[in-house]
Amino acid sequence: MSIEVKCINKSDRYDPHERILRIGGVNADGQRWGLSQAEAIAGIESGKWSFHVSRGGRTVSVIVAISRFGHKYLKTEADGEQPDNLLSLPECPR
Repeated sequence: MSIEVKCINKSDRYDPHERILRIGGVNADGQRWGLSQAEAIAGIESGKWSFHVSRGGRTVSVIVAISRFGHKYLKTEADGEQPDNLLSLPECPR
C-alpha cells in the first residue's frame, strides 16, 4: 500500500539532496503525519513504506535517488513534469 505525500518542508538550499527536510500527509483517520527525509528514505529502502504524489489526476511514485556526490534524497519518478512533483507540493504546517 502506498501512502500519499500531500506536503513537504523545504530548506533554503538548491541542491536536491538538501532541499527536502520533511514529507507529510493525512492518515485515513484524519491525523497528520510527518517524517524527516532520512526516516522516509530508511522506510522506503527497508520496504516498510512506499509513497506517492497525486497531481492533476496522475499518481507518481516517490523514490530514493542518489546525487552525484553520493547523497540520498527523495524525488518522484520521471514523468516529464518540471519541477519535480514532490518539490511543487505546499509546505506542511509546523
